[in-house]
Amino acid sequence: MAYNNKPKPDDRSDNVEKLQSMIHDTIENIEAAEESLQFTDSETQREQIEAKNERRRESIESFRSEIKDENSQ
Repeated sequence: MAYNNKPKPDDRSDNVEKLQSMIHDTIENIEAAEESLQFTDSETQREQIEAKNERRRESIESFRSEIKDENSQ
């Protein structure tokens, strides 16, 4: 039996919109995590939330860089 699996064409027409949506969602996650810091007494949990938010901020910078690249093409 022969398979005709073909990769989908690389459609990046809405890539900037997707990246902007991911930035928005990530910012909301940062804000929610910062709000949750008020309700924890655990130093370990506090450090984990702060570390995760730092990674989220780095992701946002990467998304913005990608948007810049997309717009310059």
